[in-house]
Amino acid sequence: MLRFVSMLALATALALPVAAQTADKPAEAAIPAPNRVVAKRAGTFGGIKMNYTAIAGETYLADKDGKPTAAIFATTYLKDNPEPNRPVFFIFNGGPGSGSLWLHMGAFGPKRVNIPDAKDDGAAPYDISDNPESLLDVADLVFIDPVGTGWSHALGKTDPKSFWGVRADAESIAQFIRLWLNEHNRWNAPKFLGGESYGTTRSAAVAHELNKGYNDVALNGVILISAILDFSLEAEDEGNELQYMGLVASYATAAWYHDKVAGKPATVEAWAAEARAFASGPYIAALLKGNSLPADERAAVRKQLARFTGLSETYLEQANLRVTPGRFYKELLRDRGLTIGRLDARYTGKDYDNAGEGPDNDPSFYGIDASYPAAVNAYLRGDLGYKTDRSYVSIGGVGPWDWRLGQGRDAYVNVAPGLARTLRENSRLHVWVGQGWYDFATPFHFAEYSMNRPGWPAGRTEFHYYDAGHMMYVRQQDRKKLSDDLRDFIRRQK
Repeated sequence: MLRFVSMLALATALALPVAAQTADKPAEAAIPAPNRVVAKRAGTFGGIKMNYTAIAGETYLADKDGKPTAAIFATTYLKDNPEPNRPVFFIFNGGPGSGSLWLHMGAFGPKRVNIPDAKDDGAAPYDISDNPESLLDVADLVFIDPVGTGWSHALGKTDPKSFWGVRADAESIAQFIRLWLNEHNRWNAPKFLGGESYGTTRSAAVAHELNKGYNDVALNGVILISAILDFSLEAEDEGNELQYMGLVASYATAAWYHDKVAGKPATVEAWAAEARAFASGPYIAALLKGNSLPADERAAVRKQLARFTGLSETYLEQANLRVTPGRFYKELLRDRGLTIGRLDARYTGKDYDNAGEGPDNDPSFYGIDASYPAAVNAYLRGDLGYKTDRSYVSIGGVGPWDWRLGQGRDAYVNVAPGLARTLRENSRLHVWVGQGWYDFATPFHFAEYSMNRPGWPAGRTEFHYYDAGHMMYVRQQDRKKLSDDLRDFIRRQK
């Protein structure tokens, strides 16, 4: 009898927690199947009429045990009845924390939103039209939203923060690319990878992951739009003289655009070349002398710096020959009561007052911030018919971001060496770089310097320049030039 009671008590003890758990804490909800839509469309791109298939939806990443960890939302465009081994171009934006809507709806997708150049985009309705500059005539296109952006999100109990870091982010995008190649049987296709802003950092990191990964995905081209690979160059730290050297040419082009240059040269290209030579020669030499800089050399450098930047010698002396970007945005057009943009210095804004040290906001961001989210939602939910209750995250708070690459907790990230190694180990890989003359988010001189160091193979990187800022495609002429330049690059590398 005692044995029976003991067995009954044991059974009760084992059963009760399960019942209590069922009542008080429901089991984890089952993960639904990936949400996708497929649509057949036709258009004319690069002057070529074609039929294509649009696929908007989720691809699930999984852990080593096969458990889904994240849903990556992407929009894929596939040419119908393609030629063998047609190129494929994987595209994302930056941030970190930005969805792919900017390049999708602004530059390379089959539809685009049309906004006024260097002016505020106003309010809806916005003009969404066919995009004849889309690259769909030369490559299939895959627009990718990393976890925490767009409609991409962690699944189940997976912490989204596990994807938020240079290395973790690159690993997740590399996993998505391999899954996409499996699904569409495109392993032998020429492959291109590209992004904008932090998307260029991601491009270098993903290229490195694909090169060293277990499947060794060899790329034909890496496309860097408004590149930033070495964050140490732009660090606004006391004693970092390189930050000032790399900014002089951008200060010069902004001053040139706003007619703050005496005896203004005919072209911005010529002016930028002069500014680069000054910055990497007499200017950086003077800064490196620190307190030992002779007075006559200081006066000569100050005079030249005033000529290039459009700022007064008095102001430059007060700034100790070292002007930070925020001060420049406010000071350049202070006499006109205007500030200039960070993403695009052609944009101007008006602050609450004219006495501050820096601008209230970036007029080149609030000038475009509403049109792109409206366009991507209208297009994906309307034209393609994608259904979801989630909000599309155009700029998300994917933090804290883990910037470490094995360089130590406080090191600035530099992905240039990884991309250089990938170039050395893949003889067919070429790098294409596009920079706007008026971009202060990723200044062109920093990009040039980071890809002109020992270990970077010569002759396999090409630079192209545009008469706009960070998002050069907001200017109609540069959108076409960007498309034509990349179309040519893809054709040459495949």
